[in-house]
Amino acid sequence: MPASIKDFAALKSLHKDLKKQEEARKIADAERLQAEKTAALEADLFRRSIGDVAPLNPPDKLHASSPRPLPIARQRLADEQAALRESLSDDFTVETLLDTDDALSYARNGIGPDVIRKLRRGHWVIQSQLDLHGLRTDEAREALGEYLRGAIKRGLRCVRVIHGKGLGSVNKEPVLKNKVRNWLTQKDEVIAFCQAKAADGGAGALIVLLRAS
Repeated sequence: MPASIKDFAALKSLHKDLKKQEEARKIADAERLQAEKTAALEADLFRRSIGDVAPLNPPDKLHASSPRPLPIARQRLADEQAALRESLSDDFTVETLLDTDDALSYARNGIGPDVIRKLRRGHWVIQSQLDLHGLRTDEAREALGEYLRGAIKRGLRCVRVIHGKGLGSVNKEPVLKNKVRNWLTQKDEVIAFCQAKAADGGAGALIVLLRAS
């Protein structure tokens, strides 16, 4: 076959391909235009169905965020409790100190005897009390230390500590009674203490005078 005939056939085939591509492009353009027209009609129909709209005014309110709770310093609390347990020793005995008497009264060194007399007579009003009934030794020791610290922070001067008479303990011995006396003499917050009057608990309680905060 002559070369001219081959070139003509190839040109004819290329023309057919280009024609097909043009027709495909026209079809795609027509489909796109139809889709746009349909979308516009649907949007117009939606707008006519709902009518005129206007944006809502923002509410005249303040949205205050709630403050987050402060983190609990668990390790610090554990350290304080451990220090408290160590600071109140059961091996300590009040008999090693001066300024005590047979009536189970105690005054820190340098405190005059008139303080004890006033304490026994109710010169200071009892402002608060701690009841250690039913507590084990460790629980009572921890409760007493925390109570004294809180009393000082609140500015209390005279409090009552109820340790009980030991009637419900083994052998009817007042275990807490002696321990509480020993613990109190180890606390710097305590200036003096004496056994309560009968109306205030008698042998089952102590009236404790605290230093001024």
